[in-house]
Amino acid sequence: MAVAAGRVYVEEMTHAAPPSWTLPWRGLGLSSNLSMADVPQPYRLLDASPGLFDYVEYSAPLSLEESKAHASLFPEMWRRRQDVPVLFHPVHLNLWGPGLEPARALVELDAHARAVESPWVGNDVGWWHVEGQPFPGYLYFTPPFNEAGLEASVAHALHVQRHLSMPLALENPAVLARRGQWHVLDFMAKLHARTGAPLLLDLGHLFSHQLSAGLPLETGLEGFPLDQVIELHIAGGVVTHRGPRRFYVDDHTQPVREELFELLASLIPRCPSLRAVTFEGDGHPPEVAAASLRRLRELVPAGARPPLTWRVPEASAAPVPALTEDSQPWALFDAGYGAAPVTSVEDEAGTLADQDFRLAVVAEVLDRDWPLTRLLLAGTREALAAFTGSKEFRKLFSPLGRSPGQAFASWAMRRLRESPDEGGSAALTLEMLLPSLFLRRVPAPAPGQVGLLEDVRAGSLPVDLSELVHAARAVRRHLTARAWASGALELSGLESLNQVARRAGPGPWSFTARRRAGGLEVTTVSPAMGEFLRMLAVQPLTEAEVAPGLVEEARQRGLIRRG
Repeated sequence: MAVAAGRVYVEEMTHAAPPSWTLPWRGLGLSSNLSMADVPQPYRLLDASPGLFDYVEYSAPLSLEESKAHASLFPEMWRRRQDVPVLFHPVHLNLWGPGLEPARALVELDAHARAVESPWVGNDVGWWHVEGQPFPGYLYFTPPFNEAGLEASVAHALHVQRHLSMPLALENPAVLARRGQWHVLDFMAKLHARTGAPLLLDLGHLFSHQLSAGLPLETGLEGFPLDQVIELHIAGGVVTHRGPRRFYVDDHTQPVREELFELLASLIPRCPSLRAVTFEGDGHPPEVAAASLRRLRELVPAGARPPLTWRVPEASAAPVPALTEDSQPWALFDAGYGAAPVTSVEDEAGTLADQDFRLAVVAEVLDRDWPLTRLLLAGTREALAAFTGSKEFRKLFSPLGRSPGQAFASWAMRRLRESPDEGGSAALTLEMLLPSLFLRRVPAPAPGQVGLLEDVRAGSLPVDLSELVHAARAVRRHLTARAWASGALELSGLESLNQVARRAGPGPWSFTARRRAGGLEVTTVSPAMGEFLRMLAVQPLTEAEVAPGLVEEARQRGLIRRG
């Protein structure tokens, strides 16, 4: 890649394009992140109901080796891919933004897609990551729907396509803030015309644009090149209000809206090049996902269909336009994360709605590892935006970027240096200590011995935070319950949590930390129990070596295992 006068030029094309691609019929599919911990688990669904769907569309990193290392269902996908074919829907693939994907990453993407025999690669037209660091929750930034946004997206799409030996399918992005003068479907039609790339139409994303713009759901479809659509997506989401505006928040764990089922039924016969319909059912319990798939199966009957010949567009061999900053991606970043006022970009109300969603995701990410410190130092919207608008958060998206949790810890330490607070410092000390307790594996007990459970550790501090740990749970529960009743989260109630933190008593304080799905759960134990558990973390013991009653209490609390 070469840079000149603020413009980025790309490497020469790495693949000699064939005259055409052959796109097989895929049918009805289910999305997956290929993790055994996620629901629904696609292969268990198919084993229970053969023929429920035809393929798996999975999201994973560009690198095949990285996917193999981190996706726990990858071995089963690989083993069954001849009977259950796949479509690869990568993460970390920028189709807009300030920088083009490195050629080495796209070489890995192509190798990955070819290895799993994905006939095309689809992705949302958006800015997903900076230097490999994704935005929290994979909440990408949508390009402005204007000439500048189009030019940048064309450069990205052509750059990616010239490194692929299969088609790149362009997916319409989710929309909260309205930026640019064009309708999203007009933008996508222009992008298709400039690149020749096939289209992936996501119905929930389309709904998000229509609601934000106050338009009927089918607005813009008349005249849109539906004959260029090879895949349709349908997923869950939430319709919400902010002031007089309505917004659709793309959240796949939510129920599918009835409007989207109806829109899908009307679109399938209008898309003559359609090859696949994907249900993005992430987070749906198996029985719920199965019910949706049975309904979709009525629209997409099982059975083979002839392959489709897709002519390789001439644009795929054309020079890639220079990439400029005219579409202002970093300005949208700053407004989206509170580093700049929302008035600095188009659509103030939409930007606030977008910011709401981004801050909620950041809070959820931080609460896995910093539930006490986050409530004490960034419990309000304004305080949370002070973190996301900080230099520490911005450094996440630099070549030396760290995790969101590490950025938060750096920000919290700076904040406590500038405005000392004993309660906040104590909470931060505890939550910085907890991960270190799990650095060493605990030894397994032999027959006749007891040992510590693998997911449990014991620790101690010179200050007693037992009331703070209890108060954080109690205040969260109370304020959430009131919010349901009042329609507003009354954050002034957090003041009681700050009082508790400031009056923490002297220790020593003994506690256990237990791994849970949402993070670490801290529980107070007696000094004797704490000492017993710390001994087990070093070496299992026989019951005869332990004070009477400790083994039984630890067993009842689910802290130990027998050999």
